[in-house]
Amino acid sequence: MSREAAGLIMAAVAALLILAGLIAWRRRSRRDAGLTAPVGEAPAGATTRLQSEGLYVATTRHDEPLERLAIRGLAFRSRVDVTVTDRGVALDLTGQPRVFLAADRLVAAGQATVAIDRVVERDGLVRVAWTTPEGTLVDSYLRPQDTSARSLADAIAGILPATPTPTSPQQTPGSDA
Repeated sequence: MSREAAGLIMAAVAALLILAGLIAWRRRSRRDAGLTAPVGEAPAGATTRLQSEGLYVATTRHDEPLERLAIRGLAFRSRVDVTVTDRGVALDLTGQPRVFLAADRLVAAGQATVAIDRVVERDGLVRVAWTTPEGTLVDSYLRPQDTSARSLADAIAGILPATPTPTSPQQTPGSDA
Protein backbone atom coordinates (compact mmCIF):
# COMPACT_ATOMS: atom_id res chain seq x y z
CA MET A 1 0.00 0.00 0.00
CA SER A 2 1.33 3.42 -0.91
CA ARG A 3 1.73 6.28 1.51
CA GLU A 4 -0.98 8.23 -0.21
CA ALA A 5 -3.50 5.37 0.10
CA ALA A 6 -2.68 4.94 3.80
CA GLY A 7 -3.11 8.68 4.33
CA LEU A 8 -6.48 8.63 2.58
CA ILE A 9 -7.64 5.68 4.68
CA MET A 10 -6.57 7.44 7.90
CA ALA A 11 -8.34 10.64 6.82
CA ALA A 12 -11.51 8.68 6.01
CA VAL A 13 -11.44 6.94 9.40
CA ALA A 14 -10.90 10.28 11.16
CA ALA A 15 -13.81 11.81 9.24
CA LEU A 16 -16.06 8.88 10.19
CA LEU A 17 -15.11 9.22 13.86
CA ILE A 18 -15.85 12.95 13.80
CA LEU A 19 -19.18 12.30 12.06
CA ALA A 20 -20.09 9.63 14.65
CA GLY A 21 -19.24 12.07 17.46
CA LEU A 22 -21.40 14.81 15.92
CA ILE A 23 -24.33 12.43 15.47
CA ALA A 24 -23.99 11.22 19.07
CA TRP A 25 -23.90 14.79 20.41
CA ARG A 26 -26.93 15.75 18.35
CA ARG A 27 -28.87 12.78 19.75
CA ARG A 28 -27.81 13.70 23.30
CA SER A 29 -28.86 17.32 22.72
CA ARG A 30 -32.28 16.19 21.51
CA ARG A 31 -32.64 13.81 24.45
CA ASP A 32 -31.86 16.58 26.95
CA ALA A 33 -33.71 19.40 25.16
CA GLY A 34 -36.41 19.42 27.85
CA LEU A 35 -33.92 20.24 30.61
CA THR A 36 -33.00 23.84 31.39
CA ALA A 37 -30.68 25.63 33.77
CA PRO A 38 -32.15 28.30 36.06
CA VAL A 39 -30.73 31.47 34.52
CA GLY A 40 -30.86 34.63 36.59
CA GLU A 41 -29.34 36.80 39.27
CA ALA A 42 -29.14 36.36 43.02
CA PRO A 43 -32.04 38.03 44.81
CA ALA A 44 -31.51 41.59 46.03
CA GLY A 45 -30.03 41.60 49.50
CA ALA A 46 -28.28 38.24 49.17
CA THR A 47 -25.11 38.09 51.29
CA THR A 48 -21.98 36.63 49.68
CA ARG A 49 -20.44 33.82 51.74
CA LEU A 50 -17.66 32.68 49.41
CA GLN A 51 -16.33 33.40 45.92
CA SER A 52 -14.12 31.02 44.00
CA GLU A 53 -12.61 30.69 40.54
CA GLY A 54 -12.11 27.36 38.88
CA LEU A 55 -13.32 24.99 36.22
CA TYR A 56 -16.84 23.84 35.54
CA VAL A 57 -16.51 20.15 34.63
CA ALA A 58 -19.98 18.84 33.79
CA THR A 59 -23.58 18.33 34.80
CA THR A 60 -24.68 14.70 34.92
CA ARG A 61 -27.64 12.64 35.93
CA HIS A 62 -27.77 12.34 39.73
CA ASP A 63 -25.37 9.67 40.99
CA GLU A 64 -24.27 8.89 37.41
CA PRO A 65 -20.99 10.85 37.10
CA LEU A 66 -20.23 9.46 33.64
CA GLU A 67 -23.55 10.45 32.01
CA ARG A 68 -23.13 14.04 30.79
CA LEU A 69 -26.27 16.06 30.17
CA ALA A 70 -26.47 18.56 27.31
CA ILE A 71 -28.28 21.30 29.22
CA ARG A 72 -28.05 24.65 27.44
CA GLY A 73 -25.43 26.78 29.19
CA LEU A 74 -24.01 23.78 31.09
CA ALA A 75 -23.17 21.38 28.26
CA PHE A 76 -19.42 22.06 27.96
CA ARG A 77 -16.43 22.41 30.25
CA SER A 78 -15.55 25.99 31.00
CA ARG A 79 -13.87 28.39 33.37
CA VAL A 80 -16.29 29.37 36.13
CA ASP A 81 -16.65 31.97 38.83
CA VAL A 82 -18.69 30.54 41.70
CA THR A 83 -20.44 32.83 44.17
CA VAL A 84 -22.07 31.23 47.19
CA THR A 85 -24.66 33.49 48.83
CA ASP A 86 -27.08 32.91 51.66
CA ARG A 87 -29.82 32.53 49.02
CA GLY A 88 -28.10 30.17 46.55
CA VAL A 89 -25.14 29.58 44.25
CA ALA A 90 -24.31 31.62 41.14
CA LEU A 91 -22.27 30.01 38.35
CA ASP A 92 -20.70 32.37 35.82
CA LEU A 93 -19.42 30.24 32.95
CA THR A 94 -17.41 31.93 30.22
CA GLY A 95 -19.70 33.11 27.41
CA GLN A 96 -22.92 31.91 29.07
CA PRO A 97 -25.67 33.66 31.01
CA ARG A 98 -25.39 33.43 34.81
CA VAL A 99 -26.91 30.28 36.28
CA PHE A 100 -28.39 30.83 39.74
CA LEU A 101 -29.18 27.76 41.80
CA ALA A 102 -31.55 29.05 44.47
CA ALA A 103 -31.11 27.44 47.88
CA ASP A 104 -34.47 25.69 47.60
CA ARG A 105 -33.22 23.89 44.44
CA LEU A 106 -30.10 22.59 46.19
CA VAL A 107 -30.25 19.01 47.46
CA ALA A 108 -26.68 18.19 48.53
CA ALA A 109 -23.08 19.32 48.28
CA GLY A 110 -19.99 17.23 48.72
CA GLN A 111 -16.71 16.19 47.21
CA ALA A 112 -15.96 13.76 44.40
CA THR A 113 -12.97 12.34 42.56
CA VAL A 114 -14.46 11.37 39.18
CA ALA A 115 -16.80 13.03 36.71
CA ILE A 116 -17.12 12.58 32.96
CA ASP A 117 -13.72 13.22 31.30
CA ARG A 118 -12.12 14.36 34.58
CA VAL A 119 -10.29 12.34 37.25
CA VAL A 120 -8.53 14.30 39.98
CA GLU A 121 -6.93 13.67 43.34
CA ARG A 122 -9.21 12.18 45.98
CA ASP A 123 -12.08 14.60 46.74
CA GLY A 124 -10.70 17.28 44.40
CA LEU A 125 -14.08 18.06 42.80
CA VAL A 126 -17.15 19.67 44.32
CA ARG A 127 -20.42 17.90 43.50
CA VAL A 128 -23.57 20.00 43.80
CA ALA A 129 -26.84 18.08 43.56
CA TRP A 130 -29.77 20.28 42.47
CA THR A 131 -33.18 20.09 40.88
CA THR A 132 -33.80 21.54 37.42
CA PRO A 133 -36.88 23.73 36.83
CA GLU A 134 -38.47 20.62 35.28
CA GLY A 135 -37.95 18.62 38.49
CA THR A 136 -35.01 16.43 37.39
CA LEU A 137 -32.30 15.80 39.99
CA VAL A 138 -28.81 16.42 38.54
CA ASP A 139 -25.22 16.80 39.77
CA SER A 140 -22.88 19.60 38.69
CA TYR A 141 -19.14 19.19 39.19
CA LEU A 142 -16.77 22.08 39.90
CA ARG A 143 -12.98 22.13 40.23
CA PRO A 144 -12.01 25.13 42.39
CA GLN A 145 -8.55 26.58 41.76
CA ASP A 146 -8.18 29.35 44.33
CA THR A 147 -9.78 27.61 47.32
CA SER A 148 -10.04 24.04 48.54
CA ALA A 149 -12.81 21.76 47.33
CA ARG A 150 -13.68 21.13 50.99
CA SER A 151 -14.24 24.83 51.78
CA LEU A 152 -16.42 25.34 48.68
CA ALA A 153 -18.46 22.20 49.41
CA ASP A 154 -18.87 23.28 53.05
CA ALA A 155 -20.00 26.78 52.03
CA ILE A 156 -22.66 25.31 49.73
CA ALA A 157 -23.71 22.71 52.30
CA GLY A 158 -24.17 25.56 54.77
CA ILE A 159 -27.05 27.01 52.74
CA LEU A 160 -28.90 23.76 52.03
CA PRO A 161 -32.55 23.91 53.05
CA ALA A 162 -33.26 22.20 56.36
CA THR A 163 -34.94 18.83 56.00
CA PRO A 164 -36.36 16.75 58.82
CA THR A 165 -34.13 13.86 59.84
CA PRO A 166 -35.61 10.35 59.91
CA THR A 167 -35.00 10.15 63.68
CA SER A 168 -36.65 13.46 64.55
CA PRO A 169 -40.18 13.21 65.94
CA GLN A 170 -42.86 14.16 63.46
CA GLN A 171 -45.29 16.80 64.64
CA THR A 172 -48.86 16.00 63.78
CA PRO A 173 -51.83 18.35 63.98
CA GLY A 174 -53.37 18.28 67.45
CA SER A 175 -50.30 16.79 69.19
CA ASP A 176 -48.76 18.42 72.25
CA ALA A 177 -45.15 18.01 71.11
